[in-house]
Amino acid sequence: MRRPEAEGVGHAVSRRGLLLGATALTLLAGCGTEKPPLVGPPPVSPPNSPTPLTEAVTVQKMRSSARNREVNLVIIAPDRVSRVGMPVCVALHGRGADARTFLNLGVQDALNQMVAAGLPGFAVAAVDGDNYWVDVGKGDDPQRMLSGELPGWLAQRQLRPPSAMFGISMGGFGALRYAREHKDLKAVAVASAALFVSWPDAKSRKVFADREQWESHEPLLHTGDLSASSTGVWCGSSDPFARADRKLIKALDPAVAKMSPGEHNDDYWRGIMPEVLKFVGERIA
Repeated sequence: MRRPEAEGVGHAVSRRGLLLGATALTLLAGCGTEKPPLVGPPPVSPPNSPTPLTEAVTVQKMRSSARNREVNLVIIAPDRVSRVGMPVCVALHGRGADARTFLNLGVQDALNQMVAAGLPGFAVAAVDGDNYWVDVGKGDDPQRMLSGELPGWLAQRQLRPPSAMFGISMGGFGALRYAREHKDLKAVAVASAALFVSWPDAKSRKVFADREQWESHEPLLHTGDLSASSTGVWCGSSDPFARADRKLIKALDPAVAKMSPGEHNDDYWRGIMPEVLKFVGERIA
């Protein structure tokens, strides 16, 4: 995944804008060009008081003190249902991407399918992260943003605090790290989780300051802190992290463990999205 260029503050993206943007992304993908930002209506400011979402899909910029920067806040909900008091699953993106990657992975279609099948609706909230979603001593603490800032941002939109986590690649590392400290989560789903079976492997990413720091965060070294019954693991059999994810499955014995044909790319994640969100939807209500 490649990081799209930054867009203006507080864009709220319409359904029509998403369809046009997704079409443009599809046409450009074969050319190997940088993915352009999705185009939406004029910028809107974040709410100053609790205000329900008027659009099923929104993108806004929020100032994160924990990360010392502005971040995208993307909220995706089903169509034609009340969003007031809706439960929330937080979605964490992979390395080199940002929260807007979930706009192009079929998330809303999967949510609409679930509601049509009779499952309760929930919202997916994505934010920008980095450094495997942990504090590596650079004045940037994504975990503190998730725990201390995101619940307030959701409350301003009359959504519930996070009760489920979903992470792709680097986001899988971050989701499992978050789950260690939030044992009340109803569901934790990871796809192609970027986990490391050894310090030399982790060190090659040039993120962690030293072995001790990596060991304190590495999910494979703390599987005893995770809940098997609320965790689902998906990974493509041709994914470079397949070995590490198999090790996670063996150590944790999660409620869902699915290794299937696929690589470390959008096509695989888009294909499993309905199944992943169904797993969350069956537990989050």
